[in-house]
Amino acid sequence: MNVPHFRFIETHQSYTGAQLRPHWTAEAAGVWGDAVVSWVGPCEVSLEEMVDVGDRLAAASIRAEEMLHFVCEHFDLRLVEAVLLQRLLVCLAEGTLAARGVADLRRDGDDLYVGGGKLTVSVATVSAVSALIHFGVNVRSETAPVETACLSALGVEPRSFAEALGEAYRKEISGVLDAAWRTMPR
Repeated sequence: MNVPHFRFIETHQSYTGAQLRPHWTAEAAGVWGDAVVSWVGPCEVSLEEMVDVGDRLAAASIRAEEMLHFVCEHFDLRLVEAVLLQRLLVCLAEGTLAARGVADLRRDGDDLYVGGGKLTVSVATVSAVSALIHFGVNVRSETAPVETACLSALGVEPRSFAEALGEAYRKEISGVLDAAWRTMPR
């Protein structure tokens, strides 16, 4: 694992689940290796693209009219490590939002809630060569299939939040790697 590159894509585009494939981050944002790519756009994941078996079996609907999306790609990791990084990203998002004054915020596993509204969706998976994470934060969510919370109602600007979270994630992984490199094995 390496410290990931971060890129924010200016173009408004949909997240469909098809982005959870090897090297999508290189194709979409021109970054090779470990990366975090973020952008704003709708979310509409079909059953065929769902990687969460529970959601797939329940024929769950994953959609929102506008979300802030993050796709993280890390090479040479197993699924459990990807899930741990997913949880780290969610915890860092919680801290970043709390630092911006968001109240009544809570984390439950890999999801964030504000009051009774679900703020995020998230999943981790692996491909033949990399681990992939999608983390979506509602920007506007009037058509979502569940009670939601959203950044627009919380007064949080998506791009500045994306950049702050991307930097926090990079910094945390850099610190983890530095600690590992400085530790003498026994």
